[in-house]
Amino acid sequence: MNDIRRTILWVIFGFSMVLLWDQWQIFNGNKATFFPVPVKPVASSAAPASPSGVPVATPAGASAVPAPMATPGAAAVAPGALPASTPSATQERLVVTTDVLVLTFDTEGGTLMGSAFTQYKEAADKGPGFVLLDQSAARVYVAQSGLIAGGAGGSFPTHKTPMTAVPGERTLKDGQDSMEVKFESADVGGVKLVKTYTIKRGAYDIAVRHDVVNTGAAPVVPQLYMQLVRDGNPPPGESSFYSTFTGPAIYTEAQKYQKVEFKDIEKNKVDVEKQATNGYIAMVQHYFATAWILADGIQRDIFLRKVDTNLYSVGMITALGSIAPGSTKTVDARLFVGPQEENQLEAIAPGLELVKDYGWLTILAKPLYWLLDKLHSFIHNWGWAIVALVVLLKIAFYWLNAKAYASMAKMKAVNPKIMEMRERLKDKPQEMQQAMMKMYKDEKVNPMGGCFPIMVQIPVFIALYWVLLSSVEMRNAPWILWIKDLSAPDPYFILPIVMTLTTMLQTALNPTPPDPMQAKLMWFMPLIFSVMFFFFPAGLVLYWITNNILSIAQQWVINTRMGVPPQFNLPKFK
Repeated sequence: MNDIRRTILWVIFGFSMVLLWDQWQIFNGNKATFFPVPVKPVASSAAPASPSGVPVATPAGASAVPAPMATPGAAAVAPGALPASTPSATQERLVVTTDVLVLTFDTEGGTLMGSAFTQYKEAADKGPGFVLLDQSAARVYVAQSGLIAGGAGGSFPTHKTPMTAVPGERTLKDGQDSMEVKFESADVGGVKLVKTYTIKRGAYDIAVRHDVVNTGAAPVVPQLYMQLVRDGNPPPGESSFYSTFTGPAIYTEAQKYQKVEFKDIEKNKVDVEKQATNGYIAMVQHYFATAWILADGIQRDIFLRKVDTNLYSVGMITALGSIAPGSTKTVDARLFVGPQEENQLEAIAPGLELVKDYGWLTILAKPLYWLLDKLHSFIHNWGWAIVALVVLLKIAFYWLNAKAYASMAKMKAVNPKIMEMRERLKDKPQEMQQAMMKMYKDEKVNPMGGCFPIMVQIPVFIALYWVLLSSVEMRNAPWILWIKDLSAPDPYFILPIVMTLTTMLQTALNPTPPDPMQAKLMWFMPLIFSVMFFFFPAGLVLYWITNNILSIAQQWVINTRMGVPPQFNLPKFK
């Protein structure tokens, strides 16, 4: 039986090593050796959606929203700036720069088709900063808006309609708080569409005003649509060792925050609120997001659809009512394109902070982030703020931990007697079980006493894990010496090695389980768990090291006070 168990254990261990090697290959930019994952191609050209190929969870009229174009053959817009598809002779690309943004607009539809964040650089980035929106041969991620006729019929300006850029400033100058970028369409179906983007200093939310002018002789009844279009590929450089969501999201007061997987759109398995008078639609990925936001009280229909091969959109349509000849109807919206900085998101729109997704532990994660942010405001170093937060949590849970370690100390004290009893009664399992229960009762030892207090704390530390994993503030944030980016793995693996050593030390201080198989697993599992941390962000490893060191110190003190000298229980693999 022991040989079978040992074989099973080594099979599990070997398979884990195969998975780790595969992820190591991916981490270093190579193809996976054993489990390659194909990258889906981005549609090179999307034809207008047909009634049979549109909308998943779409309202009436969504099928009339033109599909985006993704033309291959990327060409740079400006030195070191955003790559873009090759424009036609009638297209013009405008690069607009603020203190935090570099935006690229296309005069075809007045579309925002490129964005870079100057405050968030890539490790070896010589360009303007991290690129989110992009339209190139490799990626499609754009923000579009336009008009459709709905049930009234007709043809109006869309995001494919050529527009003229109104001359104006393209760089936010010192002392200037905001600037406007305006696009005007020609008359299409008796309607002219004017888009005005107002971009503010230090802001990632852009005010977008749509002026719909009836230039004809009869009333028109257009509908305004706003959509975000993205390919279904994971963000470049995303690690497979920690899962983060990439895809559309919808927020309404009635249904709150709803995420939608690309594969669910593909399979027509989308169940979201289709009509609302508040909220937003968004595209979310690790650290960054985009969102179209309409003011509360405006009725809108929400849609998600597969546009073309590996190309998806989420959007909303709002009816403008009848517009008389010579009249203008104005709809104000906001377009957020930026990092998931929680404090800024909360100030922009209700519920927008939820794009920074903590999952089911949000109720614990939000106060933990608040505390971490407050600590950083005093310490001015995210690494030391993480250390301080773990210290405060250990203080808060001191008495729970004390009970757990006291129970472990009692178990360690009676462990020699239990081992002797197991050896003496190994051929009489029922009698051995009864004798052990009697010994636990006589010695007032609860075998589970060390588990419950620790189990209570697990949700808190999982929530902290998600706080550190989700917070864009960790991106490119240095700690000390060689740790230049808390969101990236330790380049020299020093922190993971220290984490492994502290984990093994903590395991050695725990009482050895009476069952030999449990004793072996008690060593194998922490080892495997520690190896995974070689690929985790440095901030997460730092938090775990701090927790380990404080736990070891507390366990050592409690054991000493209870007269149970700390000793190292080394593994015995026979």
